[in-house]
Amino acid sequence: MNAFLFLADDAFNIMTFLQGDSFLTALKSLGLAIVVWIVGSTIINKLVSLIARSMEKANFDVSLRPFLVSMIGVLLKVLLMLAVASTLGMEVTSFVAILSAAAFAIGMALQGGLANFAGGVMILIFKPFKVTDLLTAQGFTGTVKEIQVFNTLLLTLDNEIIIIPNGPLSNGTMTNHSMQGKRGVPLTYGIAYGADIDTAKRVIMEVAATCKEVINLNESGVVVSGLGDSSVDLTVRLWADPEDWWTVFFYMNEHVKKAFDKNNVGIPYPTMDVNISK
Repeated sequence: MNAFLFLADDAFNIMTFLQGDSFLTALKSLGLAIVVWIVGSTIINKLVSLIARSMEKANFDVSLRPFLVSMIGVLLKVLLMLAVASTLGMEVTSFVAILSAAAFAIGMALQGGLANFAGGVMILIFKPFKVTDLLTAQGFTGTVKEIQVFNTLLLTLDNEIIIIPNGPLSNGTMTNHSMQGKRGVPLTYGIAYGADIDTAKRVIMEVAATCKEVINLNESGVVVSGLGDSSVDLTVRLWADPEDWWTVFFYMNEHVKKAFDKNNVGIPYPTMDVNISK
């Protein structure tokens, strides 16, 4: 019986609240907050897109562009959340305190994420690489496609996207193949001891002259780099743009072999003499 009376009393209180002005006020505030959130989100998305296009037209640093656009979007969303909280009648200072506590708790739980964020900031400040650079890091080689808030995207030669966290990337060893503007392509060819060295040198340089990706050919030359067990080793260091490195490498190997055959420059290969005695 007492339980029934308690339930009836609770139901009466609820009905009284629903019929009172406080409920209508709360409902209006909630509806207004929803409208503010929807309209604000739409405006923010369009504004962020406009900022991104403006940066692109102004030829803004492609390395900084995605990072700054992401940060602007996050800051605007935080301001929108403060506006929604104010619409609901919450004290802004209290809401900021709640956000700070939540951010601290999330930060403690996601320390790796904070390290990646800090790594992204360090990369953008010190610029060890930029978008379009050819990079080797964390065991991967590829062209830097995008520097994001937490990760950096590499596009490999196989057209795969490698996502590397900025924390380990900024703290680890990396090789920037594009920083010097050109990259050396060292190539070594072994010729038979009976072959004419001068002819082989001339053939290698003639082939290099036909490769359109080779740059500054006048800075290159062929030298005898070693005398092996069965070959005289000739080495040439050509120069190419970083993105053309493999093109030059494959072209030279194929066409030098064809040119050696055409000019009777012998290439040694392992042989075995078998003597049978009776």
